[in-house]
Amino acid sequence: MDERKPWVVGVSGASGTPYAAAVIRALFDAGEAVDLVVSRAARLTVLDETGVSFRDAHWKDDLAAWLGRPLDGADAAYWPAGDLAAGPSSGSYPVKGMLIVPASTAACAGIAIGLSKDLLQRAAEVNLKERRPVVVVPRETPVTRSHLEHLIALHDAGAVILPASPGFYAAGAAATAAQLVDFVAGKVLDAVGVSHSLFTRWSGELGHSRSR
Repeated sequence: MDERKPWVVGVSGASGTPYAAAVIRALFDAGEAVDLVVSRAARLTVLDETGVSFRDAHWKDDLAAWLGRPLDGADAAYWPAGDLAAGPSSGSYPVKGMLIVPASTAACAGIAIGLSKDLLQRAAEVNLKERRPVVVVPRETPVTRSHLEHLIALHDAGAVILPASPGFYAAGAAATAAQLVDFVAGKVLDAVGVSHSLFTRWSGELGHSRSR
């Protein structure tokens, strides 16, 4: 049997939980395994932005409700944010890398200085030290000098800094919120080489995607 190697998806307390949901759905669609870590603050944000409570004891039902579809055999595991003995807390636990989406400024700061105050921060630190792919998706704007310094530290440690900045060339001003969310999610998957069909790629022809 092949060794299971999931992507760790860390969801922090920043606004932008639809980005995380889109990334998780696309990973499942690509046949990828996912280990999910939802911070304590992120539970509040998920509840506020979607009305879904995320509970440790009912995480499968709550994840399906959040994603808006049944898991249908998707390869998913969940680790409570307070479980510092969890699999992703160790470099010997086999994973492909980690996607932190959205990444709050607090999470970025904690990871940058090696605080490891919860499993999300610890798992990110582990993946950086093991030189695995790590994508950090900050959403905060505007940013202060300290925010930028922490992002530079993460970049220098090997992370890809991928702000939640959607492109409009696929649909222009008529783009829906879902299209803009999918654009960012698609860029996250592009950064780690996972195939997807979340957005129309630039073809080199002005207005080409909007004329079809």
